[in-house]
Amino acid sequence: MIRAVIETDKGTIRAELDDLHAPITVKNFVDLSKHGFYDGLTFHRVEPGFVIQGGDPLGNGTGGSGDRIKLEIFAEGDSEATIGKILTGGKKPVIKHNKAGVFSMARTNDPNSATSQFFITLGDASFLDGQYAAFGYTEDTEVAQAIRRGDKIISIKIED
Repeated sequence: MIRAVIETDKGTIRAELDDLHAPITVKNFVDLSKHGFYDGLTFHRVEPGFVIQGGDPLGNGTGGSGDRIKLEIFAEGDSEATIGKILTGGKKPVIKHNKAGVFSMARTNDPNSATSQFFITLGDASFLDGQYAAFGYTEDTEVAQAIRRGDKIISIKIED
């Protein structure tokens, strides 16, 4: 596990990033964080009880880092990830969206369109399982719950 410390206007969110079950996704997030990409960006989307979303340099949900990564989801019982496609056939992902505090990559309708935007669940969002690349978790859900649209990501520091 890799740790990320996210300083926001509303406090600190400490996250555990699962580089075993989401190595491509975690590497993307870590690389962007280490290069200061997220510093000063806002949370542009806040859906109470559902998610907060940030990581868009344009601040409106349409921007990204310029580099796309493929959808990456490890299913229970599989030794390698399903890359580039949504899970089907009743497979269950290892990292689930079943509670508040799950980190996941945002994307367009194209499963392989994730760049820099990420979201944190604010409650059970199990209907996202197998469709979005979940890659970590935080127990600092009270900070995530306090985030409002326009609040800033002051910095993200990685502790490997």
